[in-house]
Amino acid sequence: MKEAVKAAGFDKAIFTSPATIYYLTGFYSDPHERFMALVAEPGMDGYTLFVPALDEESARGAASVERLAAVGDTDRPYELLQRLCGASAARRIGVESSHLTHASFVRMAAVYPQADFVDAGPLIMSLRLFKSADEIERVKTAVALAEQVLQEAVSKVRRGVSELELNAEIEYRMRGLGGDRPAFETSVLGGVRSALPHGRSSSYQLQENDFLLIDMGVFKDGYCSDITRTFILGEGSASQLRIYDAVLQANLAGIAAARAGRPLQEVDRAARAAIEKEGFGYYFTHRTGHGMGLEIHEQPSVHGENSDPIQHGMLFTVEPGVYIPELGGVRIEDDIYIGDDGEAQVLTSYPKELTRL
Repeated sequence: MKEAVKAAGFDKAIFTSPATIYYLTGFYSDPHERFMALVAEPGMDGYTLFVPALDEESARGAASVERLAAVGDTDRPYELLQRLCGASAARRIGVESSHLTHASFVRMAAVYPQADFVDAGPLIMSLRLFKSADEIERVKTAVALAEQVLQEAVSKVRRGVSELELNAEIEYRMRGLGGDRPAFETSVLGGVRSALPHGRSSSYQLQENDFLLIDMGVFKDGYCSDITRTFILGEGSASQLRIYDAVLQANLAGIAAARAGRPLQEVDRAARAAIEKEGFGYYFTHRTGHGMGLEIHEQPSVHGENSDPIQHGMLFTVEPGVYIPELGGVRIEDDIYIGDDGEAQVLTSYPKELTRL
């Protein structure tokens, strides 16, 4: 990383997001309002990691750094930063603009009044964009956990069960099977509420012929999974079956278009064309996919205007959907990895054919 910091023209980089610190050191903590930062400086040996004092012992056991500085609740963290890492005449400092608050920036700028602060987010994301074999194995573990949780939770579906009850079942089983935490807020949506692309689970009770959309993921050992499957209670109507088939064909078309060398926009356009062919294009209201890994939303963004090439090592979702307010919604989401041969490896294996419950 320090070579990359130097190549980017930074005299110093100060990383503050927990995901980046984990990526670079192997140590993860959510510091909440407390100060946590990793300082990388070309020409200096190793990293300096500032952590809340209550995390010091955990950090010493996990973090691959040369210097560890514990920050107590009554300490002045920016004075400590200045004392340990403020001596150099740094003129160009990289920071994570999307994570650094204005209040923190003001205090950091006081430590380095002579410096220009430049966004180092693109630098770190360019490294995180390509997953190693070890990272993919961790993602596979998170996927396997999510699919086991989903299978067990679906067995509990009954008429009259509420979205919140199923949501609680999913998160209970997630913990019981060894997941560290949900990768994001689990979404269980039934009936016409399944037409809410980012809806939150409610007290709605499932009824005959409802769509049931479940969007969930698991964090395990620092990496996440993301899967969506849509079910139907009972036989369903002809309109519901037509919607489901359109989304399934879009999912398959998007995956088929995911090949190294092709632009990412082709994945979105292939999925969208399948849905538009069936007359549902107006109801497909979001991009086809997103990158994932340490966080649930990373690069690349899989949308119809992204001409960046698909490359080996990329990991992203393919998740087309159709959402009709008066009828309900369907989304089918898979996690795919672009392997050494340039082909898409589908990491999710939960059945996609319509399952009637």
